[in-house]
Amino acid sequence: MPSIADEIASRRTFAIISHPDAGKTTLTEKLLLYTGTIQSAGSVKGKSSAKHAVSDWMDIEKQRGISVTSSVLQFTYGGCCVNILDTPGHQDFSEDTYRTLMAADSAVMVIDGAKGVEAQTVKLFRVCALRGIPIFTFVNKLDRETRDPFELMEEIENVLDIGTCPMNWPIGNGKNFRGVFDRASRHVLAFEGDGRANAAKKVNEIEAELGDPALDELIGAENHRNLMDDIELLDGAADEFDLDAVRAGKLSPVFFGSALTNFGVEPFLKDFLRLAPPPSAHIDALTGEPVDPAERDFSGFVFKIQANMDKNHRDRIAFLRICSGKFERGMDATHVQGNRKIKLATGTAMMADDRATVDEAYAGDIVGLFDPGIFSIGDTVCSTKHKVQYAGIPTFAPEHFARVSQVDTLKRKQFVKGMEELAQEGAIQIFREIGAGMESVIVGVVGELQFEVLEQRLLSEYHVNVRRTPLGYTDIRWIANEPGEVDVKALNLTRDTLRVEDMRGGKLLLFTSPWNVDWAVEHNPTLKLSEFGNVTF
Repeated sequence: MPSIADEIASRRTFAIISHPDAGKTTLTEKLLLYTGTIQSAGSVKGKSSAKHAVSDWMDIEKQRGISVTSSVLQFTYGGCCVNILDTPGHQDFSEDTYRTLMAADSAVMVIDGAKGVEAQTVKLFRVCALRGIPIFTFVNKLDRETRDPFELMEEIENVLDIGTCPMNWPIGNGKNFRGVFDRASRHVLAFEGDGRANAAKKVNEIEAELGDPALDELIGAENHRNLMDDIELLDGAADEFDLDAVRAGKLSPVFFGSALTNFGVEPFLKDFLRLAPPPSAHIDALTGEPVDPAERDFSGFVFKIQANMDKNHRDRIAFLRICSGKFERGMDATHVQGNRKIKLATGTAMMADDRATVDEAYAGDIVGLFDPGIFSIGDTVCSTKHKVQYAGIPTFAPEHFARVSQVDTLKRKQFVKGMEELAQEGAIQIFREIGAGMESVIVGVVGELQFEVLEQRLLSEYHVNVRRTPLGYTDIRWIANEPGEVDVKALNLTRDTLRVEDMRGGKLLLFTSPWNVDWAVEHNPTLKLSEFGNVTF
């Protein structure tokens, strides 16, 4: 029977990041296809298929072909228990992505072979780099016309300031795409798809030696000559593979392929699971020391809360990243922030919105805990025998604001419940004018699309129509003074500065320009303002 250390060593927990439309969710689907988790892959886009991606389970995701919430997908393959965190690619949901990356041990960066490194890719890469987690690159869409692979490699190195080491090399692109050359085995993997845009089946692989005359027929004589020239250049000039540099986040192994037509997906998966690290240690904020994942005492932190995944039961699930030890269903635990003992009566394994009860899970796994309303993002749950506390997850400052109220005043109860539960997820932040009720609230979001998601979810999940009025505020500041230190109502502020409070009573100021922020600081010498809040709902 495997020990706890053996179970944890077999875990691989990673996030998939990319700019919108680079093919992140499509790659996720094909990984599930190759592992036997699903029998046919759903297309994120495409009129010919009515099937949607497993990881895109919200209605708005299916309609638009984008990911707007993080999904958790778990499967086993090649002796590894794999947890994939599929993150939103759209920049309006960067906060959800940031929180998800806190729970990952490595990341797969998907890059569009035609577009190269795009803006959102840079932002997400920076978050990974701050944590120092290994980053694996999958250059996608080789079935379409792409840029020169050497040019792509150079751009990754220059823009992201990370070394690259190609693990395989593409043979042609677009209609001339014939497969990839595996640098480790020195074999050509020539693929034959099923001829359809959305290849729902696994592809056949044909191995052949570089320089073999048979390759002229298999991939074309010109492709063969170009490949031999490219590999000679790579062998002489490319960075050598260094696993320590990969684990330190200094070198990114690069793979080429096409997720949509299945080219290069399975070789990537095999190499990734071989090279990616097992669960890494997280720091205990109480002692400043790393917590060994193989330690027997259970601990973890909540990085996401999702309401109404099961429309029939209107439940709330707290996503917990296990950092150490073993989770067992029915175990006693301590909710550190709430300073209370709780019983973890059920644990849930995720496949997007599908779920299964789990009796045990280990460090590196993601389990869903039923949340009666006690958890907040960043909370620590640990064994009753050994208390640890992991650092909280910071809240992003909203950049867009609107006043939101219910159309039907008879649905006030549903409106208040919906707004509070969606705020607790971290999808939105809600404020109200000091002393005001909940009939009309101010909603702050990082990106405009979050307003549309809010309206659709209030209607579909809480049956509430809302009225939204955009507000001209651009800057928000948390009042960092101790309670009672300043009289918020007596502050000397410009006429268009708004005094608000969050759902926990914290006081904030909304400004229409940076000039108004400076005014508040200059005319209130004792006022302390914070640009970033560690506020969670």
